[in-house]
Amino acid sequence: MRPAFSLRHLTFPAVVAGFVAVLVGYTSSAAIIFQAAGAAGATAAQTGGWLSMLGLAMGVTSIGLSIYYRAPVLTAWSTPGAALLVTSLPGIPMPETIGVFIFASGLIFLCGVTGLFARLMNHIPQAISAAMLAGILLRFGLDAFASLQPDFTLTASMCLAYLLARRFLPRYAIVLTLLVGLAVAAIKGEIHLSQQPLTFAVPAFIAPHFSWSSLLGIGVPFFIVTMASQNAPGIATLKAAGYPVPVSPLMSWTGLASLLLSPFGGFSVCIAAITAAICMGPDVHPAPQRRYWGAVCAGFFYLLAGLFGGAIGQLFSALPPALIHTLAGLALLGTIAGSLQRALAEDKQRDAAVITFLITASGLSLLGIGAAFWGLVGGIVAHLVFCLPRRQDGLPI
Repeated sequence: MRPAFSLRHLTFPAVVAGFVAVLVGYTSSAAIIFQAAGAAGATAAQTGGWLSMLGLAMGVTSIGLSIYYRAPVLTAWSTPGAALLVTSLPGIPMPETIGVFIFASGLIFLCGVTGLFARLMNHIPQAISAAMLAGILLRFGLDAFASLQPDFTLTASMCLAYLLARRFLPRYAIVLTLLVGLAVAAIKGEIHLSQQPLTFAVPAFIAPHFSWSSLLGIGVPFFIVTMASQNAPGIATLKAAGYPVPVSPLMSWTGLASLLLSPFGGFSVCIAAITAAICMGPDVHPAPQRRYWGAVCAGFFYLLAGLFGGAIGQLFSALPPALIHTLAGLALLGTIAGSLQRALAEDKQRDAAVITFLITASGLSLLGIGAAFWGLVGGIVAHLVFCLPRRQDGLPI
């Protein structure tokens, strides 16, 4: 039974977690969206409209799904999909690009309606899902401490603030870490605000045109990459954190949102993984059933970002990279630890989980699909091999 919705469950750490999630999402991949829009031949106004539509779409879906399921269901654009578009769209007319978006979104919606993706995800052991999540997040944990080399003062100050806050004010550890980071960065003159005013970019409707060559050459790979490298890790993140949210409705709603908004540049709305994990930690709320407020708050920050379109990316880019990396890594420490604990808890699944973790953390890319998918495949194959029956004579294989 879902817990009752109440504003009393909203906490200041949940607000900060939502802000950090959106901050990390925009600073880590907004530049790729600019490149993808540029590859499609979009003007500056159209690019701002794309970001406005994406922000509004992610805000509405994050708030709606999180409140309905009482779980931190955070949505995001498909960063791997956007990276694929950067290399695939040059030379493709804008109407055909919109046709690709509609085609891929329709396939995702179809997966949700038919339940095909849900049946696949239900056969993945929890240990492998948790190991994949730990592998995805490992880079963020490493980057937090690797930032000590380029910006020792800022990173060390944030790490010290985090340790002291975790000891004396654990619920406000990330809040205080962020404030210390902002203060140190301001004192060092490392915050560079743009002179461009924040403006609202009106999304423009573009009539689609469908071409078999673009649908098969770009649309199908875009669909596969989005499902394998974005939605699969996103669903696994929810499962690994202990939130049994039904998969098919999530695919249906996000696919439908993308389908309706594609003509305006909302090329993908997917289930978030890394940024969602920020909203699932114990710092958000001690009770897991009340952590959905972190994703709800992130949804409101998405809406704010959507209202100002492309200018919001410049606002986030004003902060030094070391601050972003350190903040993200420290915010994910609890989730990384919990994922590793669940991945290694059962002896029978431990080897398969370790294989999943290592492949995912390696960062490899095969056939244009990222390491998270291949880590999942490798872990499942290892799990199936280890579960093969032994020979009847009792001798080892």
